[in-house]
Amino acid sequence: MPDGSTIQCSTTNSNGVAIMVQQTVPETEGPRSKRARILTAAIESFGEDGYEHTKWAKIADEVGIGQTALYHYFESKAHCLLTIMSLELNRSLARFREVTADVGPADKALEAAIAAAFDVSPREVLQMRILQSHMDLLSTPRPSEKEEAERQNARALVRDIEKEWTGLLQRGMRAGDFPKRDAQILAGIVLSMIVSVWRWYRPGGRLSLEKVRDQISDAALRVVGP
Repeated sequence: MPDGSTIQCSTTNSNGVAIMVQQTVPETEGPRSKRARILTAAIESFGEDGYEHTKWAKIADEVGIGQTALYHYFESKAHCLLTIMSLELNRSLARFREVTADVGPADKALEAAIAAAFDVSPREVLQMRILQSHMDLLSTPRPSEKEEAERQNARALVRDIEKEWTGLLQRGMRAGDFPKRDAQILAGIVLSMIVSVWRWYRPGGRLSLEKVRDQISDAALRVVGP
């Protein structure tokens, strides 16, 4: 495999469902490889050290470029952060659609969606930690055009995710898999249980991710089920 950086991009599977895949970008591709390397360094630093405690110059040093060169790819540290948030939301949405597309019974689709939410790589854990720690950024317009465009993109993805989970519960209610209640409220409860994990979960801690997944799945199914 050639040397290079890894970046996520969108494609479709055999069923026409959009999914996110990882693609190696060779060093010879210049700007795109630098962008991927900047994102990788930022995800590691924002996720491990915290966004507020990460110096923008540190990212430049890790990538091996001058600080001013960062602005060829991201106009600010906040622009980079919002881009990471959009990438994670896009990945989560595509993963949900992928694992639920061909599952008939809604209760089984819900189990698959919850399991997939916790079937993640160490990098994805960091991305979700970053996303959940900075969701407040999405509520306030940004001062620059690029930051605002990324904020709007992320907000649209949040709405799409909420709509997909709500639609799954509505399907289950119509089929009799779940009792008829307010699907939107229930979807919000289930999503809140899942995403709250990324604020406190740390690999190697007292609870394994598998145990967390099982407990969240059991609680979510009891909330939604009879």
